[in-house]
Amino acid sequence: MLFLLFHLDDARYALPASRLAVVLPRVQTRALPATPPWVSGVFMHDGQAVPVIDFCRLVLDRPARARLSTRTALVHYPLGNGASRLLGLVREQATDTLRCDPAAFVATGVGTGDTRYPGPVCHDRHGLIQRVDIDELLPPPVRALLFPTARAGA
Repeated sequence: MLFLLFHLDDARYALPASRLAVVLPRVQTRALPATPPWVSGVFMHDGQAVPVIDFCRLVLDRPARARLSTRTALVHYPLGNGASRLLGLVREQATDTLRCDPAAFVATGVGTGDTRYPGPVCHDRHGLIQRVDIDELLPPPVRALLFPTARAGA
């Protein structure tokens, strides 16, 4: 299976390419009121309003740096009712891919408290890579803010 790799400082993360709609340069967003600081805002893509998460701000509590390698990945975020919507993820140093068996990722065995996004890890010659579980990325209150038409409890 193919994964898109990106770095946040020294840590590496992987997004399943199967969940990817498109990779864009970093997009300009309009801020959304009453959202956490890691929600960059919203922008229009093919006539659809797409909320954008700054993954760097979510993980490291600082905005993603403006670099040529900073990209916005639009992923299919499941709404739980069989439908999905696009969600943008701003990622730094998004220049590599990884092809590996999904079974190579194993649970960390460490609780993450209220943090939902971290998935299992795998190891290659450069160290650990943590998979981003897109389904677990948004806490329910934020999901309700970003996708208000999604069925409650779905």
